[in-house]
Amino acid sequence: MHELTATLAKLSQQRVLIVGDVMLDEYIWGDVTRISPEAPVPIVNVRSRSYRPGGASNVAASIAALNAEVLLGGVIGDDLAAQQLKLALEQAGVGESSGLIKAQRPTTLKTRIIAHNQQMLRYDSEVNTTLDAASETALCAWVDKQIANCQVCILSDYAKGVLTERVCQHVIQQARRYNIPVVVDPKGINYQRYAQASVITPNLQETQVVTGLSLHSLEQLQRAADHLLDLLQGAALIITRSADGMALYRNQHAPVFLPTHARNVYDVTGAGDTVVAILALALASGSSLEQAMQLANIAAGIVVGKVGTATVDLAELSQAITSLYSV
Repeated sequence: MHELTATLAKLSQQRVLIVGDVMLDEYIWGDVTRISPEAPVPIVNVRSRSYRPGGASNVAASIAALNAEVLLGGVIGDDLAAQQLKLALEQAGVGESSGLIKAQRPTTLKTRIIAHNQQMLRYDSEVNTTLDAASETALCAWVDKQIANCQVCILSDYAKGVLTERVCQHVIQQARRYNIPVVVDPKGINYQRYAQASVITPNLQETQVVTGLSLHSLEQLQRAADHLLDLLQGAALIITRSADGMALYRNQHAPVFLPTHARNVYDVTGAGDTVVAILALALASGSSLEQAMQLANIAAGIVVGKVGTATVDLAELSQAITSLYSV
């Protein structure tokens, strides 16, 4: 408990560089009282709309909620969603937007319809083609200006085409130049673009997709981890396993398993963002991987108990640590 509490006190002292797929989460809130006469679907009476940072933007919001400084790089369009995203980021405490590069594509927008605290429907407005060379160059140039003054980097990949191999490797190699850890929340099947990062955090389904292996036992999970560790060239691997907690794999180390701390699961939206944010801040604060994973695991247990894209703050983390470890 003492080590986790000591780490908690250092989180707000860190500066984090994030590069990834920024997006806007739109929530349409309403009530359902009847079924449509036109089709067997519920009619939602809309009461309000709200907007929150999503994707890599939610990682930034998660870090800002812990009073740490965050620099966010990604791609937006010249549209209303971009304006709403900047406002949502500002309201979340992420005021710096110089890393949001305008490209010839719309801002990614995910709209969720919520009734009685239950998600009824989600629809996405997005383009996920590979980022054009000019935008890659602009994003890499922004990274070059910022990275030396940061303590940790995050690559937040939502498979929208921003984290190309060129962008990933540029961030990783620049971070290595300054001896800065890089935490990756991955997507897709090309994990070689994340080679030489510090730690990669796929969930169980992502691990199964990228390895092509069935993961119904710890032995199968170990084989999948060995496969990925070969690709990642020295990076550690933290596999999030939903109700089964987390597993840490490293070359020449025995795996480390942590059970979940979630009590009530209402919505897993943004849980992975919380994990990568806390993990990065803890590593920047000097924690070991085991300690950083432990803190991230506690934070994930908090955030899944909230509805919608959510964050945790220092008070919630402190209370959770006290509840778990007090005698």
